[in-house]
Amino acid sequence: MSVRYLTSPIGILKLWAKEGLLRQIEPVPAAEQDRPDPVTEQAALELQEYFAGKRTEFTVAAQPYGSAFQQKVWSALSRVPCGRVVTYGALAEAVGQPSACRAVAKAVGKNPLLILVPCHRVVAASGLGGFSAGLEAKRALLTLEGVQIEEKAPFSEKFFFTFP
Repeated sequence: MSVRYLTSPIGILKLWAKEGLLRQIEPVPAAEQDRPDPVTEQAALELQEYFAGKRTEFTVAAQPYGSAFQQKVWSALSRVPCGRVVTYGALAEAVGQPSACRAVAKAVGKNPLLILVPCHRVVAASGLGGFSAGLEAKRALLTLEGVQIEEKAPFSEKFFFTFP
């Protein structure tokens, strides 16, 4: 297993890879000893480019661990482009489970590839919703992507992504 720590605008991120694939990105309180490999180095570079406003898509080889349902949700979520948002309900419909909003929300919350699988782009129908790394981080990521956030108000329709 390889590990790389990245200081970012939303705090310290721990990137870890196994078997040549990025497996997890998680916020941590402090960096420890790096044990990088080419995968974690590429992930760190791509994230630095993202935070600098120079990247909107990621190409690092990645494979998050999760159930078949979680994988389905994360795959659909990965189609939501930078600068757009989607509701939990729309994501549930996109995975063919329109009445499973809570299960979809749980899968989103368990996403191990913070930012790469853009769980910060999922919002509640009435506003911001939650985020495993905290609402300040979610606001910062959406603002970086150009999404205008109004407190306690729904998002403007121009920011919503519609699944094909």
